Amino acid sequence: MPWLAITILFYLMLAIAFLVDKYLLAGSVPNPKALSFYIGMLGILSLFLAPFTGFYIPEIKQIALALLAGAFFTYALYWFFRALRLFEISRVVPAIGGISPFFILGLIYIFSGGKESLKSWEFLALILMVLGSVFITYEKEKKISLDSLKISIIAAFFFAISFVLTKYVYMQNSFWTGFIWTKIGGVLMAMFFLLSREVRGELFKAKMNFPKKTAVIFFAGQTMGFGANVLQNLAFAMAPLIYLSVISALQGVQYAFLLALAVFLSLKFPQILKEEMSKKIIGQKIFAILLIGGGLAILAFK
Repeated sequence: MPWLAITILFYLMLAIAFLVDKYLLAGSVPNPKALSFYIGMLGILSLFLAPFTGFYIPEIKQIALALLAGAFFTYALYWFFRALRLFEISRVVPAIGGISPFFILGLIYIFSGGKESLKSWEFLALILMVLGSVFITYEKEKKISLDSLKISIIAAFFFAISFVLTKYVYMQNSFWTGFIWTKIGGVLMAMFFLLSREVRGELFKAKMNFPKKTAVIFFAGQTMGFGANVLQNLAFAMAPLIYLSVISALQGVQYAFLLALAVFLSLKFPQILKEEMSKKIIGQKIFAILLIGGGLAILAFK
């Protein structure tokens, strides 16, 4: 399963990019819409790949599908960043990580007319990975509140729509053509934020407070994020349709990597990831990683 190895690699890269995003949200770019705008607009750089990748103009229906997929992804990012800004990671991530795979399963079932479903052992692997993704970031003292759950459900739903639509784009088009068109959709959604006078003011303010040091960190993080996004889309293109839920459920791998990185960075950047490494918490993290590993083992060796 080459897509499985690619999935693990892109989650490592996303973990690094996530640390940068969390740093920016805690510091110089506190507005989620501003950050979503900048990230969405970076998608325009994908156009530079067009002359070298066999890019072509597909049917109007396929263009519309790709644009929607990209737009929903940028919109989902906005809700995700908003959730991170308003609530602790331990409230947001378990909810999104636990809900997204099931939204994806439901959407695929509807779109395929009930033809696509997981086998019993695949569903077991999915459950193990979802539980692992939840436990690796769960904190008993910071239970998921109703408000954080609502915003997490919204983010999870839009991520699920984006992922499923993206897969259908790749089923009908070459990888780079689908990738570039979805990025264009993300750019259009980012530009949509500019329709609001309030948002324009916030973006302008964020831009004015965007020092050179922060700009370097931002673009370094987004370069890593862009590479991860390419690999993520490649995994979407390669994996069977129904396995999109598995890719989503493997989000816990990202936070396993994040946990390892945080050990080295928490002293210098405590605002990025606040973790109390008690024996109980370490045991919980190890248990979560074992659950994820068990799900991976079922997929790899069944």
